[in-house]
Amino acid sequence: MVTNTSGKKKTAIARATVRDGTGKVRINARPVELFDPETAKLKILEPFRVVDEPLRDSVDIDVTVEGGGVMGQADAARTAIARGLVQHTNDAELQDAYMEFDRSLLVNDVRQSETKKWGGPGARARYQKSYR
Repeated sequence: MVTNTSGKKKTAIARATVRDGTGKVRINARPVELFDPETAKLKILEPFRVVDEPLRDSVDIDVTVEGGGVMGQADAARTAIARGLVQHTNDAELQDAYMEFDRSLLVNDVRQSETKKWGGPGARARYQKSYR
């Protein structure tokens, strides 16, 4: 059985394919063990901390991530992986465990950075003015 899911964070979009296999996890066709930096790799592998070992060793996960920065991509990938595992197993207890552990594992973070406007160096900050 093959399950396709997606996850988003800021401008990063991750698409995950979960299928029966031997426990391989690939991010953009590279093993997750080669993913740098280390903090991002740990964030991507977070869904497996909640799951028991037999499930992890019985599925292969291919994730394609594009857009955003490294940590945004890591967040998007972890959401896609967690959703894929829940859909693949069709397990309500696993879904509840993910929700209790961290809600953002199953729910996209819809926050976006605000666009810069005229009259200042950023979205809300304004240039200083002097009257003398």
